[in-house]
Amino acid sequence: MTRLARILWRRIEASGPISVADFMSECLLHPDYGYYTTRDPFGASGDFITAPEISQMFGELLGLALAQAWLDQGAPAPFALVELGPGRGTLMEDILRATKNVPGFLAAAEVHLVEASAAQKAAQAKTLAPRAIIHHDTADTLPEAPLFCVANEFFDALPIRQFQKDGTGWRERQVGLGEDKLVFGLTTRLPVRDLTFRLDDTRDGDLVELCPSVPAIMAQIASRIERHGGAALIIDYGDWRSVGDTLQAIAAHDHVDPLLCPGEADLTAHVDFEALVRSATPLSPHLLTPQGIFLERLGITQRAEALASKLTGDALDAHVKAHRRLTHPDEMGTLFKVLGLTRADAPDLPGLIRTPNQADLA
Repeated sequence: MTRLARILWRRIEASGPISVADFMSECLLHPDYGYYTTRDPFGASGDFITAPEISQMFGELLGLALAQAWLDQGAPAPFALVELGPGRGTLMEDILRATKNVPGFLAAAEVHLVEASAAQKAAQAKTLAPRAIIHHDTADTLPEAPLFCVANEFFDALPIRQFQKDGTGWRERQVGLGEDKLVFGLTTRLPVRDLTFRLDDTRDGDLVELCPSVPAIMAQIASRIERHGGAALIIDYGDWRSVGDTLQAIAAHDHVDPLLCPGEADLTAHVDFEALVRSATPLSPHLLTPQGIFLERLGITQRAEALASKLTGDALDAHVKAHRRLTHPDEMGTLFKVLGLTRADAPDLPGLIRTPNQADLA
C-alpha cells in the first residue's frame, strides 16, 4: 500500500467513503504524495507521452492556426496567449518558435499558463526562458483581454464524479474500504439535477460521468472571448456525451488498476465535449473533429515531408512513426478530438468547420 493509500484509508475509516472526484484530486495533487507534485510524468522516461512530446509538428501547426485566427480577427494587441495545463512547456515552446515570423504576433502576445503543480511551473519556466510568462493557479485570474487559448490533454486530468442510473435517480460511485484494499461502492439512490437531461437517453445500470470543475473553467474562458475576442482550441480524448466508465490509470506506459497505487499512477477520464460546449455559452462551437483530420487540414503531411528531406536512418524512422502516431485512425488520429470555440461573429478557425447547431456536433 502506498503512503497516499494509507492516508486515504485513515480518512475513509474516519469519515466514510469519498467520491471518485475526491479520490482523483488526492491522487494527482496531494501536496506531499500527489502524482503531479512528486514527479515529471511526461516523455519516454515518464508514464505517458503527449502529442507535443511526440513531434514538434503538433505544436507548430497549432501555433500557426492560432496566429491565423489572430490575424483573421484583426491582430489585436496586446492579447493573452493562454495554455491550460502546459506540462513541461513543450507545446508553448513550439507555438512560440513557429509563430516568430508572423508579423507582430509575438510582440503582442502575453504568455499566460494555467498550472496547479509547483513542480510543473518550474519546468515550464525553464523550458520557456528567457520568455516572460505569467502563471495562474486557476483560470479565473486570466486577464480581461483578447484571449487565444489552447488546451491539450488538460480536461482529461480533471477529477470526475461517476453516477449509475437507478430508475428516475442516480447512485454515486464512491471509493471505500474492502478487507485489505480500497474498493468501489455505490450510494443509495438520489436525484442529481445536473443529470436530469440524461434520464431519457440512458438505461438502468448505465454509468455517466460529470466533471465538476468544467463549468467554472469554461465560463472564465468563454466570458473573456465573448467580451474581447479570441479563440479556444481544445484537444483531448473523448467524445460527445459521456456514457460508461472511462476512469483509467497509467503507470510506466501501461494500464493499471486505478485503486492499486494511489499517487503513483496518472488518473484520467474521457472528456465529454458536450459538457464543454454547454459551459461555453454563448460562444460558437466548430464541428468536433478527429485530431488526424484536423492536422491534415493544417498541412501536417507537407510539413512532415519537408522535415523528412533532412533526415536519414533512425531519425527518419522515428519521424515517420511520429507522423503516423499523431494522425492515423488506429493511433491518436481518431481517439483524440479537436473542439474550436469563437464568438459567433468571428471567422472560422483554421482546420475546423463551424456548425450552426449544437446538435450537429454529436
